Amino acid sequence: MFYYFIEFMSNRHLARTLAMQTLFMWDFNGQQKNNLLDIINKVFKCFAPDFNDEGFVKKLIKGVTKNLSKIDKYIIKYATEWPLEQITTVDRNILRIGVYELIFDEGIPAKVAINEAIEIAKTFGGASSGKFVNGVLGAIYKDVGEKEEKIN
Repeated sequence: MFYYFIEFMSNRHLARTLAMQTLFMWDFNGQQKNNLLDIINKVFKCFAPDFNDEGFVKKLIKGVTKNLSKIDKYIIKYATEWPLEQITTVDRNILRIGVYELIFDEGIPAKVAINEAIEIAKTFGGASSGKFVNGVLGAIYKDVGEKEEKIN
């Protein structure tokens, strides 16, 4: 069933899903940067062994981990009801990818970043994950717009 699902996902959507799975494992296991490449390779081997994303997963993961403290500041500021450590590991890492694409990746339109994050949240998160991710990323977009102002 999972391989059937993968066949019909767009390449970028699948890459974002693999990046989320990698960041989930990395975050769940204590954020040890020295094993990040091993986790990426394991996720590809398990879930998409023949998938060539042309480096998009590694780009996302590198962007998230490089900007992690700034990204987390956005999440903390805009998910006011939820301390960062109380957000589920899945939702937290979906938000990290969404904030990275929304704020730091000039090549990704804001609406694409938000919509992709929502879809991944609906697939992998809890019953209200899609609404939660939409609310946080929508609030950031409303305040920040197209990568203009940034939290330092």
